[in-house]
Order: sequence, then structure tokens, then C-alpha cells
Amino acid sequence: MSGQIEKIVQVYKTLAKIPSIVGGRLNKSGTRISSKWSVRNLDRGKNSQYIVDYVLDGELKVIAESDFGVDVSNELLSSISPNDTYKAIIREEKNGKDSKKCFLEVWSKSCLAHTIDLTALDVHGDVYADGEFGSLDWSPDEKSLIYIAEQKPKKSEAYIKRKAVDSDKNEGSGDKKVTPGEEYIYKPDWGEQLVGKKQSVIVKCDLENEAITVLQGVPDDLCPGQVRFSPDGKGIVGVAWKTQDPSRLGLIYCTNRESQIFWLTFEGVYRSLSKSSGVSVLSPRFLPNGALVWLQRGSGGPHDACHQLVKLDRDMIEEILKSEQSEIKETILIDIVQTSIKISNGDFFGVYTHNLPAKCVSADGKRIVFNTVKQVEVNSYVMDMESGVITNISPQQAGSCSVLSVRSDVVLATFSNITTPGQLYVAKLPSPGSEHTIQWKPVGIPTPIPEGLGNAEVKYMYLEHENCDDDVKSFTAIYISGSTEKCPLVVWPHGGPHSAFVNAFALETAMFHLLGFASVQINYRGSIGNGDSSVRFLPQRIGRVDVIDCKMAADEVIKYYSIDEKKLCLFGGSHGGFLVAHLSGQYPDFFKVTVSRNPVIDISSMASVSDIPDWCYVEAGIDFNQSGPVTEEALLSMRRCSPIVHVHKVKTPTALMLGSVDKRVPAYQGLEYAKRLHANGCVCRVFMYEDNHALRTQSAEMDNLINGVEWFLTHLKN
Repeated sequence: MSGQIEKIVQVYKTLAKIPSIVGGRLNKSGTRISSKWSVRNLDRGKNSQYIVDYVLDGELKVIAESDFGVDVSNELLSSISPNDTYKAIIREEKNGKDSKKCFLEVWSKSCLAHTIDLTALDVHGDVYADGEFGSLDWSPDEKSLIYIAEQKPKKSEAYIKRKAVDSDKNEGSGDKKVTPGEEYIYKPDWGEQLVGKKQSVIVKCDLENEAITVLQGVPDDLCPGQVRFSPDGKGIVGVAWKTQDPSRLGLIYCTNRESQIFWLTFEGVYRSLSKSSGVSVLSPRFLPNGALVWLQRGSGGPHDACHQLVKLDRDMIEEILKSEQSEIKETILIDIVQTSIKISNGDFFGVYTHNLPAKCVSADGKRIVFNTVKQVEVNSYVMDMESGVITNISPQQAGSCSVLSVRSDVVLATFSNITTPGQLYVAKLPSPGSEHTIQWKPVGIPTPIPEGLGNAEVKYMYLEHENCDDDVKSFTAIYISGSTEKCPLVVWPHGGPHSAFVNAFALETAMFHLLGFASVQINYRGSIGNGDSSVRFLPQRIGRVDVIDCKMAADEVIKYYSIDEKKLCLFGGSHGGFLVAHLSGQYPDFFKVTVSRNPVIDISSMASVSDIPDWCYVEAGIDFNQSGPVTEEALLSMRRCSPIVHVHKVKTPTALMLGSVDKRVPAYQGLEYAKRLHANGCVCRVFMYEDNHALRTQSAEMDNLINGVEWFLTHLKN
């Protein structure tokens, strides 16, 4: 390896050893923490996950902790019973090269109480452990468990197939009956990163007799997920998504899919507790009094946007259960915020999150804790459901805080920023009206900071277009200084487009700094965390206002910081890749080099093959409707705002990192772009990974990061 590559590899290896917090819980009394961590295991080629436990005294000081982390890499799901009596684990084990087995284990404090081979029972397909559908929940009496799995497919075979003479006698009945001629019927799945997940079912395990049962009653056109027992144990609440076969839309990263909160009895009676159409719902959580809260927004439109926090009282739930015709009257606890509102200690821009903490309610049941993006940070808040008062309870330092669990008014959270890896913190929730006085205490020993990273200067940029007639004029960015004077600058718009960069630790950001780059992470108009008006401003304007914002952010950094104007790099993925392709085409002499991951290049052609065709229409400002003709006007509108129209002007050497099994932005988008660049005499290289849109497998992440930085350094020398 060259000296340049060796340096990049060494920096990556150093940063890869830094673990990240992926979850945490408190026991019922709030005196014991169980934290889950993940770290890149380069030799194994995948991440290792492990558990570290801490015991707290009455002052929330750590008085005991695990001697060593306990590896839980093969656990799909785990859940502690309500009284901390048992721990349930759904574990997956490889059985040979291509097969696997799935087990449900229940542990008491002293022994393994139950082991059930779910694969051998063959009652259902794979267990869902993803963030959209997956769940594992205990009944209040600790005698039963529920989880989500793939429905067992019906058996089929060819019309003409030689059989044993007596085989028909053993075919069975019902779902076990073999139906000829249906083996090739197409059944869509839920798209990117949910491949193979087609029809979910709710599975109940009764531990007394170790019986596994698929619950009935959910309508055939719905897929259930995020299930949990009701406080009295007499029913199940969850989220159900409309399937819309055969034109099902991708679900991951998309909070706009039509869905409903449901109640299901064990006798198979199904009731919708939210509006049955026109809304998208997430993350149902019970209050101690039996009321239910969840996140809600209108369905359709941008893939992410501001949410309401709504509540359905217990009396209303009981009325709905008695009569399916009952009018649903939920209470809006927090409404959609168009720009910002004043709260007790600052500005509040709305609720932007895909889930509430699993345990998020104060001991008296009157306050709820949640996390949301606030411009350039993730902040944690307490909302008093009686007074309506919202209070920011994040630590008083720059960075991002996320509450993981609330038990007995003890709050467990994780905090990090660009220069500091994730650290656990714990606090006692103050009395109502005094939440702003919360005192956070660190838990455990902080992860050592790599030498040089602590020297990074992090600045929040609040930018606004002057002499502009747009309804939304302002946006934000985060500037991270380089480690040298007059350093190269990485201009870095995020993907989505309705997501955001926040001041939190990330390997990529740290890597750029340690290798001498400054970077500007741009939350152009359309990003979340700055009011719903900003989110909804971007559709119909992509390829224009987001590009202008990125150029303005780069200009402002050059104006105020020590940047080498001849060494401007473009870096972005997905919609960020769309933007860097636009920037290199619209400003061909301004930027020096480009690295783009799975970029959107031609929206008009992407619309017919992506798992999210609605994105293509909505962002181009066109109503999405799969019925009727595909008009030339629609295709032209999508084409005109695509970077493919500027490809002939591109001069910057461009590296493209593509996923061969990307269902969101199929790899041919980047390949078509590469062909055009090559034909126009522009230097281009394509890296193809056997990975999906995120490029997060260990091998893909390592290779594209190292090659991406090397591409920058090589072409900055020219």
C-alpha cells in the first residue's frame, strides 16, 4: 500500500474501535441499567453487539458494573418481563452455510426456563426484528409473549409433478394443503432493507404449555407490527399498514405510509383506534391509566415531516371496542409546528422522530418524554399532558441527547457530539414545573477520544437568503474545521431529502477531520427539525433551491474560515448524491472532485423501478397516482429537475459507490451517469458493492470510505 492509503486505513481502524450505544433500559425501580453497544469487528467482517450493566445507588452513582461486556450478536430481540422476573430472547443461529434456526429462550434469574425451536415448529416464517415492524412484548402476568413474524406461505407445486401413490393421503388440509399452479404468483415485499417481508402476522407464545399460535382477526389487506399487550392483558395494540398489493411502496425511512393504530382481542376481534384512512401513525405507548399515545401525521406527501403527539383516553378506547361505529375523538397533545413556537426554555420546532422511547412516561403518568430533531441537534423534552407545557431537558452543552428509558422518574439517555463518542447519562426527573433544573450524571468511563479529534472546531451556521421572495428563506449547516491551515473543504448535503445532519458522533465526520479536511454538513430547506413549512417547501423545487442552499453554505464557509478555495470536495449519498451531481454540473469550475453514493440521477426513469415511486412524483411537484396514464408532462417535470440534464458540463473527477441490490435508487442510475461522464471525457470510477442503499455492511462501509477519501486526496493533488 502507498503511504497515503496506509494513513487512511490506520485512521479508519482507530475510529472503528469506538463503540456506539444502540439501546438501553432501566429496571422497574430505576436502580439498574442494561446498556447495549455495537462495535465494528473488522476481522469478523460485521458488527459485534454486547451488553454492559450498571447498578446505581439512591444518588444515581454507579456502585457496580459488569466486569466485561457480554456478547449478544446473535440475539434478534430481547425483552425483560414487567416485574423483572424473566428475560425473553429470540436468537438466530446459523445451521450450515445457507440455513439458519431461530429459538425463543426465556431465562429466569438463575436458569434457562424455556427453549423453543421456532424453526422446527414451522408455524410461521422469519421473525421480524427490524425497526419498522419488529417487537417482543410480555403480558402483564408474565405468562405470555407476542412478536411479529412472516406469515407461513401456502404450499404450491407444478401442475404436472410425479407423486408417490399414497402421497395425496398425507397432504393434510387447510394451509398445509398443496395448491397446484400458484408457486410463481408474485407477492411484493416492503422494499429496501425489508426484502422478503411480505405479510406479517402476530404470534403469541403461552409459556405454560410452550404453545406458539398465530393470532387471527387482522384484515388480509393489513400488515401488523409494533405490537404490545394492553395493561390489563386482554388485548393487543399495534400499528397496521395498508398493503396495497401489487403496488406496495417501500416502508423504511417513510413515515408517510397510510396506517392505523389497532386493538386486537385474543378472540379475533379487530378495531381501529385511529382514523382508518388519511393518516400515518407510529409508536403506540400506554399510559398507566390505560390511555394510549402515539405519533401521527397525514399520509402521503414527503417521506418524513412533522408529527402530532396524540392521546386516546381509556373511556374512548372502551367505547370503540363496544361499537365499531364509534366516532374516534383523540386529543392532540402536540400539534404540527409550522415554523417554531416558544416553550418554557427556548424554541420548539415540532416532533420529528420515528419512535417514542419504549418506556417514556413519568411515575405519575402525567408527563411524557420524547426526542426530536431541533435544527442541528437531537434534543430531549418533557411534556406535561395536563398543562401542555413542554420543557427541553437536554444537557446544557452542544451535542445531541436521546432518552432511552424512563422508570420510576429515573431518566436514562445517551449524549454525543461530533468530537465526543456516545456516553450514557442518568438523571432524576424533577417535579412538574421544575424540569429545566434536571441534573445529568455520566454513567461509566467515557470512550477515549482519538488524538486530534478533540481539536475540531464545530460551528452552527444559521443561514438566510436576502432579497428573496420565497416563503421559506432560512436553513442551517454545521461546520467542522480541518486540522490544517487552508485545508480542503468537504461540501456535504444529506440524503432524504427530508432528514437532517445533527451534532452527533459519526465515524465519517471524524475521519475527514483526522485526515485534514474541513467539512460543512448542510441542512438545506426541506430538512426536518426547522418547522413543517420548511419540510414542505422543497417538493416541486428540488434541483433548484436545495442546490442554491448548498452553494450558499459553501460560499459562507469560504468567506469566514480558512479554506483552500482550489480544494473543494463534493460528498453525498442518495438525495445528497443527487445534489452533488447537480452542483458539479451547475458549477463545473467551482468544485474539484466528487464522491457520490447511490445517487439519484434521473428521476423520470427511477420512478418506474424504485420501491418509492411516490418520492419521484412528490418531490418533482406532481400528484402521485398509479391509476390512469403516465403523462409526458409528468416525465418531463421529473427529468428537468434531475442532474442528468447537466451531466455534459461536469468536469470534476467522480467516484460512484453503488449497491447492486439497492431497491431505493437502483444501481443503474449511477451506471448511466458513469457512462455519460466517460463519454464526455470526465474521469470516473465505479465501485459496486453487494449491498443495499445504505452501504452499511462492514466490507462495503470500509471500502467505500477508504476509497472515497483516497479519491479526494489523489485528485486534490492534480
